[in-house]
Amino acid sequence: SPSILYFLIIILFTTTCIILKSKQRQMYCFTAAILDDQMECSRGERLAITLAKNHINRLLELSDNPKLEIDIFELLRDSEYETAETTCQILPKGVVAILGPSSSPASASIISHICGEKEVPHVKVAAEEIPKWQYLRFTALNLHPSNTDISHAVTSILTFFNRSVACLICAKAECLLNLEKLLRQFLISKDTLSIRMLDSSQDSTPLLKEIRDDKIVTIIIDASALVSRSILKKAVELGMTSVSYKYIFTSLEFPLLQLDELIEDHMNILGFSITDSNHLHFSDFVYNLNRSWQENCAHAAYPGPALSSALLFDAVHVVVTAVHQLNRSQEIAIRSLSCGSAQIWQHGTSLMNYLRMVELEGLTGHIEFSSKGQRVNYVLKIVQHSKEGLREVRQMLGVCLLLEAFILMLRFSKDCDVSPQENPYVMLKLNHQQLEGNERYEGFCVEMLQELSNLLRFKYKIQLVADGVYGVAEPNGTWTGMIGELVTRKADLAVAGLTITAEREKVIDFSKPFMTLGISILYRVHMSRKPGYFSFLDPFSPGVWLFMVLAYLAVSCVLFLIARLTPYEWYMPHSCLKGKCNMLVNQYSLGNSLWFPVGGFMQQGSEIMPRALSTRCVTGVWWAFTLIIISSYTANLAAFLTVQRMDVPIESVDDLADQTNIGYGTIQGGSTMTFFQNSRYQTYQRMWNYMHSKQPSVFVKSTDEGIARVLKSNYAFLLESTMNEYHRQRSCNLTQIGSLLDTKGYGIGLPIGSVFRNEFDLAILQLQENNRLEILKRKWWEGGKCPKEGDHGAKGLGMENIGGIFVVLICGLFVAIVIAVVEFIWKMRQSTETEISVCQEMLREVRSIVLCQESFQARRKRRFIRTRPSNTEPPLTGNSRALSNGKLYAGHLTDSISQHLAHSAAMTVRRCTHIRVCPECRRFQGLRPRPMGSPLQRRGLAPHSTTPPF
Repeated sequence: SPSILYFLIIILFTTTCIILKSKQRQMYCFTAAILDDQMECSRGERLAITLAKNHINRLLELSDNPKLEIDIFELLRDSEYETAETTCQILPKGVVAILGPSSSPASASIISHICGEKEVPHVKVAAEEIPKWQYLRFTALNLHPSNTDISHAVTSILTFFNRSVACLICAKAECLLNLEKLLRQFLISKDTLSIRMLDSSQDSTPLLKEIRDDKIVTIIIDASALVSRSILKKAVELGMTSVSYKYIFTSLEFPLLQLDELIEDHMNILGFSITDSNHLHFSDFVYNLNRSWQENCAHAAYPGPALSSALLFDAVHVVVTAVHQLNRSQEIAIRSLSCGSAQIWQHGTSLMNYLRMVELEGLTGHIEFSSKGQRVNYVLKIVQHSKEGLREVRQMLGVCLLLEAFILMLRFSKDCDVSPQENPYVMLKLNHQQLEGNERYEGFCVEMLQELSNLLRFKYKIQLVADGVYGVAEPNGTWTGMIGELVTRKADLAVAGLTITAEREKVIDFSKPFMTLGISILYRVHMSRKPGYFSFLDPFSPGVWLFMVLAYLAVSCVLFLIARLTPYEWYMPHSCLKGKCNMLVNQYSLGNSLWFPVGGFMQQGSEIMPRALSTRCVTGVWWAFTLIIISSYTANLAAFLTVQRMDVPIESVDDLADQTNIGYGTIQGGSTMTFFQNSRYQTYQRMWNYMHSKQPSVFVKSTDEGIARVLKSNYAFLLESTMNEYHRQRSCNLTQIGSLLDTKGYGIGLPIGSVFRNEFDLAILQLQENNRLEILKRKWWEGGKCPKEGDHGAKGLGMENIGGIFVVLICGLFVAIVIAVVEFIWKMRQSTETEISVCQEMLREVRSIVLCQESFQARRKRRFIRTRPSNTEPPLTGNSRALSNGKLYAGHLTDSISQHLAHSAAMTVRRCTHIRVCPECRRFQGLRPRPMGSPLQRRGLAPHSTTPPF
């Protein structure tokens, strides 16, 4: 029927339309781009995507491959919510990949997260965000170089220029994470890296002033192109534009800084770039961006192609290349996705694998990716700003440096005379801020230059060399320091401690040497303690003094024991008692035994002389012992009282080279370093290998830094002998080790072929003949607080050396007076019967001493010794006498002898077996009965009975 036929026609038409629409859609490759670039004065990202799409579609017109369509979405701000909403609007349209954004790290993270869940490739063109998102199922692709590569590039530059001290200026806190590898490198090498953060106002003036005050000349800036240019502008205003400063910018948009009208030509500014100006489409790309800039932003000059636009241009080509390769193996079906569903794109994983395998040449150089989606094997160019614009000076392939000879040419301002500031050659006066011109300086070279000026009648201007070094040859043949100034003829004269060497003589002229010197070793000494108040005890250690006291006590005890045992030490004390008394004496009482070794030790002798062979043997051994002890003490006493001993672990250059405990080095870039570097002597070669490979570096930048390092650490400094002598005069803890290592001279440097060379030679010879140079040297070298090493003659001893012995004498006298007073009081209490008090008696004695009365007096009366009589003892007969020690003596003694013995016994302390015989023999203390058979016993004078001693 007609109705059925009409219905079938409608169905056929609808089916045909659907099929045609499906085929038409498959003829296009849909891609989306999310941009955060502003429309007016933009970075040209939208135009870069359009140029890439047009270029690709022109190539695809002749093939059956689907054409490219790119939908562009704008982000008004870096908002996570807005970005998520935009991404969810893109997914239902069915896209093979999403590109961008370029400067919104938070937005890029959200896009990567959503694309990872739907397995839609996300191609990023911005620096990696911090912190990183960890995707378990999917990985994004990033054309921007990684932060690790940038850190490695900065580290390589610092290493190449041997910069151990640097400052990092961060515009955002994330830079510490971005440059993590750089920070780790400084921690490992123990170099110094100071970090300063810009505040919210982005004013870098306070930070730059701190850097200038800290004398840091290597500055690393991690900021955008706009902020970096602002920082550099402030640095120019603060005068931080000398050749010693080096600025390193980590931003890859360094070509956009527009530094031509901002800075001077001699400033050392380095940056990085990855754009390939030799690419086939680079000129057309720059031309179209420049024309678009002029149309939309005519009031400002075109800065150049932005990195983000070039990366987006390459990103479009990367995606199309991967889609075409995937389309050869399988038919790609575009699928509409939704953020609210769990559906994923079935071709996403395959396309991501093909994206990682893409290799092509783009506007940003070689494009290749790792398995993690990071860009690898690209060329990172190190560029320098010069008068001709940006100049490529070095390249980095990935993270590996390409070996190319390069060194920055240092530029200086022209002056008449160049000299580094170093004592005592050139120094600033204390009031130099109030002076101008040459009057600000003083020193040996300044006065010598004035002497030359008076002789040759020329005027001059003193200018310190900019980098503060004497000059060394660089790999490219240029020279630094004063030598470089003379080579480029920016200076007419170089007056300093400039060593004449063959290498320097090839590029400049030298005058006759005005000072002869050599390389020496400077090291600090450890002085032993100065002579003290009791320095007379130093010849012997405390242990020796202790053993001497113990030896004295041992000899006294042995002498006392032997004298008691031997019968030859008991004898009749006086000839008047022979045949009348049976008492024998022994001169070695306990007191005498202690006193006799003292007399021998002091070499003064004693009134006590040994009689027996055994006591003489002890006496001889003791005298021999004291002879050696006293001789050793006397020999060492003078040295300990007058000499301050120096403790130096090394004595020559060979000792220094054979050890590793003491570090040693010299001035970086000086003639001493060149001497060791070019030496063929084995010892000096070993020393150079040690200094060259030692970490941290043993080289110093100036003599003052080397001296400070010697005083503060275990370090030996290799320097010229003249500087060695100068600093030893002013620091007594410094000394020279060994002799000079070589012989050379200081000369005045002039440009090669200078017509004034002969005049200066004659003037220097004239100054030497008139002794003017010697007078100047003595003026500036002598006058230190330390004496010369040869001036160590004998000097008189002061109280600080031997004052202790006077203390000992005074203490001994005081102790003797105290003992005498105690003896006087004790004797008065025991002997006197008078009613006069002890104090009165003492005053009377003192009065007689003051009046110098005769040295004799009447004998004081003795008290009777009262003893309690024992009932068991028999009554005494008329001829018996009782002694205080309990012994009874009786016999036919004469009255005089019996009275004498009774009187002597009364003087003896009870229970003591030793008594005094007579007043004439008071020095003999020990008495004992003579053995049986003596003459007294034969005469019947022996006592009838005795009581043994207790």
